[in-house]
Amino acid sequence: MIAYTIRRVVLMVPLLFAVATVTFFLMHSVEGGPFDTDKPMSEATRERLNERYNLDGSLGEQYVNFIKNTAKLDLGISISSNERPVRDIIQEKFTVSLQLGVCAFLFAIALGVTLGTLSAINQNGIGDYVGVFIATGGAALPGFILAPFLVILFALKLNWFDVLGWEMWNYKKMVLPTVALGMLPGAFIARIARASMLDILRQDYIRTARAKGVKEFTVILRHAVKNALIPVLTILGPIFAGLITGSFIIETSFAIPGLGSAFVGSVLVRDYGVIMGVTLFYAAIIAVMNLVVDLLYAVADPRIRL
Repeated sequence: MIAYTIRRVVLMVPLLFAVATVTFFLMHSVEGGPFDTDKPMSEATRERLNERYNLDGSLGEQYVNFIKNTAKLDLGISISSNERPVRDIIQEKFTVSLQLGVCAFLFAIALGVTLGTLSAINQNGIGDYVGVFIATGGAALPGFILAPFLVILFALKLNWFDVLGWEMWNYKKMVLPTVALGMLPGAFIARIARASMLDILRQDYIRTARAKGVKEFTVILRHAVKNALIPVLTILGPIFAGLITGSFIIETSFAIPGLGSAFVGSVLVRDYGVIMGVTLFYAAIIAVMNLVVDLLYAVADPRIRL
């Protein structure tokens, strides 16, 4: 396992290099630049700004400088945030995105495993129909539709929660963004958990445990659920990475000052440093989480050898 881990970590280097290269050239292929605004600007001022932000060289020179600085973990400075280092912006904003992502991740796991288990043990019963209905509805409603629906119903009509902002441990600001972000992955987990649970309940060792007089609760909890969660475990890493890196719409909808909303703002103003820095940061997170899932999969199922 150690050799496998080292090999995967080494392979992350060319992966991140490829992401950096593609992002750089895609970003510079779009017409315009960070200083193309509606306000008139003299040519001398534009040249000074390009020189200040290392945009005065050829595309090849800019690319080489970008790769060199990135290799030294220098992501540059932000054009739109008073020349703040991009690393500082990521560190500040990602804390909020991480809090939101973790809350949505825990909600998705609790919702998905509960619905999937209840649906499986009540197959073709009322519990199964309710679970499948919730899972199907959650999968059919994307975040940008679910978010305004939750705001209108629970914030504006019932006045149970706040509409904007994020404050950890303040449930009025946490519930709606968490549900809006976690509902879709929760529905996906529920479908995987239900299918896996139905397969496990048909196994011989489950019938043997029941024949020996083991209580049904013990059979479900200690034998069925544990083994049924192995397929679920394989998707938790990508889901977690997606939640902490893909909350752009939810952060924008609820005015949450996270990294997702900062990235959207940087795209609108062509803040090259923030765009490339956040993209590389997100790519690294996804790569690491995929590695963690592979390692956890081997731990959960000893039959798997890496």
